[in-house]
Amino acid sequence: MSLKLAAGELTIHRIIEQETTFLPALELLPGLTAEVLAENRPWMRNAGAIDASDVLILCFQSYIVKTPHHTILVDSCIGNDKPRPLRPKWNMKTDGTYMRALATAGFSVDDIDYVMCTHLHVDHVGWNTRLENGRWLPTFPNARYVFARTEFDYWTEQNAKTEVAPFGDSVLPIVEAKKAEIVHDDYEIGDHARILPTPGNTQGHVAFTFGRGRDTAVVSGDLMHSPLQARYPEFSAKFDVDQAQAAVTRRNFLERYCDTDTVCCTAHFPSPSAGRIRRWGNGFSCEAV
Repeated sequence: MSLKLAAGELTIHRIIEQETTFLPALELLPGLTAEVLAENRPWMRNAGAIDASDVLILCFQSYIVKTPHHTILVDSCIGNDKPRPLRPKWNMKTDGTYMRALATAGFSVDDIDYVMCTHLHVDHVGWNTRLENGRWLPTFPNARYVFARTEFDYWTEQNAKTEVAPFGDSVLPIVEAKKAEIVHDDYEIGDHARILPTPGNTQGHVAFTFGRGRDTAVVSGDLMHSPLQARYPEFSAKFDVDQAQAAVTRRNFLERYCDTDTVCCTAHFPSPSAGRIRRWGNGFSCEAV
């Protein structure tokens, strides 16, 4: 599936690999209570964000942002042929969903100028590489792959202690192919793409902002996984390496974009996934565009 929206000089495409049940809400969000869940169940069901068993429904997708000068893919999803034993829906996957969605959106792997990773978790780096004749090679042969320095250094250190499979099969082969740009927080691509540090989910997690002279759109990565976290920014995910930091980052991010025209492109909210941030009580909501 591929969906498209226009924002100023930008065209943004969603390349969806999976939209499916993931984890029970009370498991993914340790701070969530049964009472708050019950209160929010009706609108979440209505939004396709939770199923009848209170399991959260998440979208796993990339965004392709076409600026006047570049074609940029943000977060490369899950990937094929990769050993992910803890996630049956991802493990040694061989389907053509992602490549079909790319083609439906009008792109080939050769068209991508940059691949930008908000962070280096398994479901954000998978299509960085694909298996060819037993070797992991860059999926997007003409692209430079952008990794934030703090994030890259953190996973390099972790991988040195205990092998981190996604780092080994989806990040290091990019470095070996000399396709990596390991960058600091002041990195920009032309006058249309910038980094916004958003630590918490991982130490070096970043969002990417797009637009000339202002943030026309922002791709938020794993700053939040469910629309419930927009309403209650204090609810961090169990995957957040620093849950307290993640909560502060999330509220600051939502305040920054609240009541602006910036289109917030979330990694995992159910379709349509992208919206504008508006105030909702003491929290926020992401109003679909």
